[in-house]
Amino acid sequence: MGGQQTRGSDPAAEVYREAAALGAAAYAILLQIAHPRVGRGVRDHSDFAQRPVDRLRGTLVFVYGLVFGTREEAERVAGVVRKAHTHVAGPGYSAQDPDLQVWVAATLYACNMHVHELVFGPMAPEDKDAVYETASVFATSLGCPRERWPATRAEFERYWAGMVASIEVDDTARAITADLFHPANPVVRALVRVQRFLASGLLPAHVRDGFGLQWGPVQQRRFDRLVAVVRAVYPRLPLAVRTLPRDFYLRDMRRRFARTDAGDSRTGRRARFRMTARRR
Repeated sequence: MGGQQTRGSDPAAEVYREAAALGAAAYAILLQIAHPRVGRGVRDHSDFAQRPVDRLRGTLVFVYGLVFGTREEAERVAGVVRKAHTHVAGPGYSAQDPDLQVWVAATLYACNMHVHELVFGPMAPEDKDAVYETASVFATSLGCPRERWPATRAEFERYWAGMVASIEVDDTARAITADLFHPANPVVRALVRVQRFLASGLLPAHVRDGFGLQWGPVQQRRFDRLVAVVRAVYPRLPLAVRTLPRDFYLRDMRRRFARTDAGDSRTGRRARFRMTARRR
């Protein structure tokens, strides 16, 4: 490891294919809900804190489907998400708000890039530009006008720095996080403890403090040791192992689409039969 990564054939695919990106899951979620209007929308319209595994599956299918799916699959995934967000609105917030769409998409890009470079080292600037260009689809697939996504990576970095600096974690975000980090399922609870630790180490200090996540020299040393081990071991794993989550969730997405299509086909045949029977 060490040094700058060499240019690959598809930098975006190289970032989003990696299982290491899962280390950014809680990190991205906490930044999302730290935005007060996103937090209120999650509080009023989502049960993801009680069903974190389902929420993670939905997010991964969204990312993998858009980056690795066929054009038809990407459009279908985007359509499912937009439909689910149609009625997400309340006092002072709406899932149709481009500002919120940009923020959610920004966390998916920035948090994944942060973790990727922690593990693999800095990317070449031209590769980072390519990854950034691909990331615009996370916003536009939510319904955001393309022009609302910062036009260049430099513009994005100014936007990101300003947004992160302005975060003031409120009671709504803290309540959601308390539920998220205390799931009933003991197996999920163990996984969530890992995510809590990773998020605590990755979040900016003022955001971490706002969530009430304890952190000090001992935790920082443990985090640094963990990152050092991951840097040394993870890139040497076979690619087939490192892409297992992507491959699993793409297969799962395609199976679900196939079942839906088969059900629609059967329903259509039954409807046609009933119409024919009536005419007789």
